[in-house]
Amino acid sequence: MKFLTNSLAKKMWLTVTAAIIITILYSYFLSYLFYEKIYVENVRDSLLTEGRSLASEYKGGALTEDLRKKIDWYNSKSETEIFIVSNPRELSACLPFEIDYQTLIGKAEREDLLKGIPVEKLGYEKRFDRKIMGVIIPLLDDNRLQGIIYLYVPLAKISEITRDFAYLWLAAAAVFTVISIILGTLLVKKLTKPLLDMKDAAEHVSKGYYDVHLNIDSKDEIGQLANAFNYMSSSIRKEDEKKRDFLANVSHELRTPISYVKGYSEALISGMEKSEEDRKKYLQLILRESRRMERLVGDLLDLSKLESDQYKLERMPLPLAQLIEDAIEKYKPVLREKNVDLQYRLDPEVIINGDEGRIEQVIQNIMDNSIRYTAKGRISIRLSQERDQCLIEIEDTGIGISEEHLSKIKQRFYRVNKGRTRSDGGTGLGLAIAEKLVKLHQGELTVFSELNKGTTVRIMLPLLEIKKIRGD
Repeated sequence: MKFLTNSLAKKMWLTVTAAIIITILYSYFLSYLFYEKIYVENVRDSLLTEGRSLASEYKGGALTEDLRKKIDWYNSKSETEIFIVSNPRELSACLPFEIDYQTLIGKAEREDLLKGIPVEKLGYEKRFDRKIMGVIIPLLDDNRLQGIIYLYVPLAKISEITRDFAYLWLAAAAVFTVISIILGTLLVKKLTKPLLDMKDAAEHVSKGYYDVHLNIDSKDEIGQLANAFNYMSSSIRKEDEKKRDFLANVSHELRTPISYVKGYSEALISGMEKSEEDRKKYLQLILRESRRMERLVGDLLDLSKLESDQYKLERMPLPLAQLIEDAIEKYKPVLREKNVDLQYRLDPEVIINGDEGRIEQVIQNIMDNSIRYTAKGRISIRLSQERDQCLIEIEDTGIGISEEHLSKIKQRFYRVNKGRTRSDGGTGLGLAIAEKLVKLHQGELTVFSELNKGTTVRIMLPLLEIKKIRGD
């Protein structure tokens, strides 16, 4: 039984086959019953019509020989068995005749006949020793039953007709079954082929081949499933490409500081430094590169926590102007060295409910990018209130970002410069982390840029709601 249900095609075949069989059997029995019922009713109506027509020849009084001859003549011409009866014994309810005498009519039937109601017979009749469909028409004269006209058709003839009908029905059912099997085969193949294609495609994806694309034009649920699969495959491919780029970036960023640390450590151990000044220089380079590795690992850990949806902020009322001023203080020596002018205009009234360390991290990530990509010119920072929100704008006059890259710049692991040089290097995590932290504060981070003209990062954050407590 498991063999018959281990695939969708077999299950569909079982369903279609069962539906065909049930439909044929149900239609056959239903049609057989209706056909026999309609035919029997038609025969009964025909017998009643014939009997009443013959009874109209009776004019009252005793049954005449002329009437009998007419009935006999009609019987010889008709397929119906017809005879006329005037025997008192046949027309009585047995009494005062013998009780065991088998009459054509019973007591109840005699009462109906006396009322002028025809009597119908359907089934086995012992007198004729066969199944019949019969009708008895009364011949009355002043409420006296003078005789009856008995008309009947052997049911064997009706059975023959219905049997012929059954043969025709079975022949039609056989043709219907063949056609249904052919159409069912085409239908099952059409329905299961896209699913089999998706199964094969899924196996390819599971083996790491993400360039699979299903060409299914159907607009139904299967077509929608195929479109969803294509979208999934494309998304997995893009994520895989991002992962590869990320690993390449991380390996490069780690390889460089590790090489510095290893090289200068070996130089110090082997005593290659010529003076105390060289020794201090080597140690400073080792410290710088170790901090660079520490920053990279920290960014990776932060991103991992932020994407786990389990990160919690330690919120408190923050005077944002003071926090920004403290955060940018450490950048002033670097800016002086690069001859970049720093301008800022901060509203001291702005207070938000946020995590001090994480808001500072957002400012630092954006400032790192601005300083890295601004060789000369200025960096401007503005903080202002806009209704129930505050606006932080960090603008630089650096190299800017082309429109091609601007829509992707906030994606994790994305870097504009694929060359990964040390002068403009980075892992592409800074803006991704900054945006996630801003969203955790129910804010929004937007980047505007124009190539060779500079970049502006806008951050909108909700202000702290201060509730006034009134005394009585």
